[in-house]
Amino acid sequence: MEAALRASAAGAAFAPVQRRAVIDIGTNSIKLLVADVRGRRVHPIHEESRQTRLGKNFYDTRRLQPEAVACTAEAVWEFAEIARERQAETIRVIATSAARDAVNKPDLISTIERASGLNVEIISGEQEADWAFQGVTANSDLARRPLLLLDVGGGSTEFILGRGAEKHFAESFPLGTVRLLEKFPPSNPPKRIEFERSRDWVENILRREVRPKLEPPLRREGNGNVQLAGTGGTVSILSRMEKKLDRFDREEIERTVLSFDRVVAIRKDLWRLPLAKRREIIGLPKMRADVILTGVLIYEIIMQEFGFAQLRVSTRGLRFAAVMD
Repeated sequence: MEAALRASAAGAAFAPVQRRAVIDIGTNSIKLLVADVRGRRVHPIHEESRQTRLGKNFYDTRRLQPEAVACTAEAVWEFAEIARERQAETIRVIATSAARDAVNKPDLISTIERASGLNVEIISGEQEADWAFQGVTANSDLARRPLLLLDVGGGSTEFILGRGAEKHFAESFPLGTVRLLEKFPPSNPPKRIEFERSRDWVENILRREVRPKLEPPLRREGNGNVQLAGTGGTVSILSRMEKKLDRFDREEIERTVLSFDRVVAIRKDLWRLPLAKRREIIGLPKMRADVILTGVLIYEIIMQEFGFAQLRVSTRGLRFAAVMD
């Protein structure tokens, strides 16, 4: 494996540099990455995120709401203009959980294409998991040991187990921050019974759907040898909160290792605060102060269920692989 990684890096050194952009339409937010790409080396030039909550009022009917579709299309157009200003040679638009589950996905696609002139790729859960793992393991520190990667999004969570370029398990499950928030909307401040209902729902998904599929490959790797890492907005925000970072700092965020006890402590603090107080926390974007409740809970219960004492943080993932692809 080490030889393969060295060969890949050597080949990348001679590849031409191309500036590319990816616009990632998630259930909670839209993210832009403009990067210079050479083989598997990705050098970010510009990154930006905007919450459009495409999954708002979605899960009862599986129908994207017109206001959310319009807001999403406007954000894609604005991000495309930024990418062009940054001289991106290509602009790729990908959409994930809410878009692929929607009964009216053609409405989203056509509205975005009219607004921006760009085609939309709705990717499968399997593709999302594959790209998340490729992007994260572009960091050699996370490619050397067996890795369980969690990509907790608004509508789904991808679980990917592997080492280096080899994946032994990859699947997407309907376990997302917005999905859970819509199912059990919390009071302000949240009530104990609301926390318990949310916790029980997550535990039920893990025990009924995730564990039967994930536990056998985890055992084969030897649970004690597997490191746990997270990618995506929730875990980056938890890192920023832990380090009191008022801005995005990739190097500082990726140095973060959160213990299980710290994740539990952060969850307890967040779940007893009203929304206005959560919005004052350094490192927690004001627009994410509602959905962070379900995000931290999902990480806590996964760590508890599978016995992980530590959580590494990666800022790379889906978009990094999409610009390399």
